[in-house]
Amino acid sequence: MEDIKKDAAARMKKSVDVLHTNFNKIRTGRAHPSLLDSVTVDYYGGEVPLNQVASINVEDARTLAVSPWEGSMVPKIEKAIMTSDLGLNPASAGHVIRVPLPMLTEETRKGYIKQARSEAENARVAVRNVRRDANATFKTRLKDKDISEDDQRLGEEEIQKLTDKHIAEIDKALASKEDDLLKV
Repeated sequence: MEDIKKDAAARMKKSVDVLHTNFNKIRTGRAHPSLLDSVTVDYYGGEVPLNQVASINVEDARTLAVSPWEGSMVPKIEKAIMTSDLGLNPASAGHVIRVPLPMLTEETRKGYIKQARSEAENARVAVRNVRRDANATFKTRLKDKDISEDDQRLGEEEIQKLTDKHIAEIDKALASKEDDLLKV
């Protein structure tokens, strides 16, 4: 029974971690290096994450500075940022690429909030799926007479507590992201 609970807890934690990663991709009004985490660059024939071919720094509240480690990578990095679905227009100045972040309009803020809510709901569904799998495992064990009905009920209650804890964590992260998005 402990193995089932540990597995469920680990999988639920992974769902929450994925949510945080997805939230980092949603742009708030401030510049943050994790904004470019999803950008990949063609590097000697292979797609490589941008942070493996350049350093990304926050120049000011609205600008990111990307410094490639090789000068020949500047045009490739610029193209990769432009073609990403982030809606950013980089400008190179020598070996440094500056990525200004446009002001967020009320409409784009609402769109980002909708996207954040969707990501949060996906995370909740993932946590509930883990709960369903764990409960199914308990039922199978009961059917195979590996555990008693009391053990099954106790296990399901503990899995429900884990589920409630992780869903509360998701709701808290969503509220925090919405606050970030609504700040002007």
